[in-house]
Amino acid sequence: MKITVIGTGYVGLVAGACLADMGNDVICIDNNPNKIELLKKGIIQIYEPGLEELVKTNLAENRLVLSDDLEMAVKKSDVCFITVGTPQEEDGSADLKYVYEVSESIAKSMNGYKVIVNKSTVPVGTAKKVEEIIKQNTAYPFDVVSNPEFLKQGNAVDDFLHPDRIIIGSNSDKATKIMLDIYSSFCRTGNRVIVMDVKSAEMTKYAANSFLATKISFMNEIANLCEKVGANAEMVRVGISMDSRIGNKFFFFFLGYGGSCFPKDIKALIKTGTENGCDMSIIRAVDKVNKDQRDIFVEKIARRFNGNLTGKTIGVWGLSFKPKTNDMREAPSITIINNLLDMGASIKAFDPKAMDCAKYHFADRIIYSKTAYKALENADCMLLLTEWNEFRHPDFDKIKSVMNSAIIFDGRNLYCSDKLKDIGFEYYNIGAENF
Repeated sequence: MKITVIGTGYVGLVAGACLADMGNDVICIDNNPNKIELLKKGIIQIYEPGLEELVKTNLAENRLVLSDDLEMAVKKSDVCFITVGTPQEEDGSADLKYVYEVSESIAKSMNGYKVIVNKSTVPVGTAKKVEEIIKQNTAYPFDVVSNPEFLKQGNAVDDFLHPDRIIIGSNSDKATKIMLDIYSSFCRTGNRVIVMDVKSAEMTKYAANSFLATKISFMNEIANLCEKVGANAEMVRVGISMDSRIGNKFFFFFLGYGGSCFPKDIKALIKTGTENGCDMSIIRAVDKVNKDQRDIFVEKIARRFNGNLTGKTIGVWGLSFKPKTNDMREAPSITIINNLLDMGASIKAFDPKAMDCAKYHFADRIIYSKTAYKALENADCMLLLTEWNEFRHPDFDKIKSVMNSAIIFDGRNLYCSDKLKDIGFEYYNIGAENF
């Protein structure tokens, strides 16, 4: 199959490389020539395990082509995937200008029948608008399909190559057959494809992300109550998750969700509900609980120092919104660090992959440490904000020796409170009585 993927971000580059790896001829398009040149040299600015190797391999085999020439790519392809960003507007709605601009460009470049696949996360009704834009700019036949992505950052390559489900929203038998052909290589061990109408496919993405976010906010709220009444939230979580109707996946309590999907998709769904007369009260509460979780953590730190953080040095481990990515979009670390800076604290931080991204958010307002232990030198306390594997079993004796005070605030519940207490640490986590 000859395929064009427009947009080389997390979704587009992963999709393009994985589709090429299955033997398709794929052209990945981006309107930034500098980015394309870097990609051709194997320089990938996003960190995603397995992606660099996949891109380099398929470039070498000429199955993957990188270009900024959209017209050329459309003319050479049967299927065009739209994977451009849909950033959040001030009112919470999704900004669809890039989707619409690309749709118009595709239409003006067409030389025959094309399947236009919207893989960007978009509100219900977007496919209809895309269809209208294309009709206004071409006389060639086409079909618009909704094919939402379900990729977890840090595991995106594996998610694409081994999907738990593939949603195809299509109102055309011809387009459906083409999409089934494209994904047949990914379903050899079982049929994971669900075909539905376009609007249902568009809604499925938002509904899935909102439900997962709801599980997180629910458990965070329970954990906060556990702290107040003296219960252990981890024991409660285990007790709840043993119920097969609930399960244990995505059922943890910590600093709240971040990244490019959950916060944006929650707000977009609330906006869609408002526009259609639905209050979306549960989803609004999910969003509020998530925001509050960062403030509660900061309050816990401030309370330990009697409300006075002026002159205190805080060492931070982890800046990305989750492990195995350098993405800091909506990361808890941004809110937490900014609040601590406003309260007069000095911050020394380390992250295995997100240091360059952090400079965009904090500039010279924090100290960027070369190692995890350097970030803790002369620190009055340590914050664990991202659960990178290398932080799971540190040398606590070394930590204690380099810090001014042996105090740890664990925002990911990574450590054993009894062990740390035995070696002389003050340990504060989420969802249990602290000491």
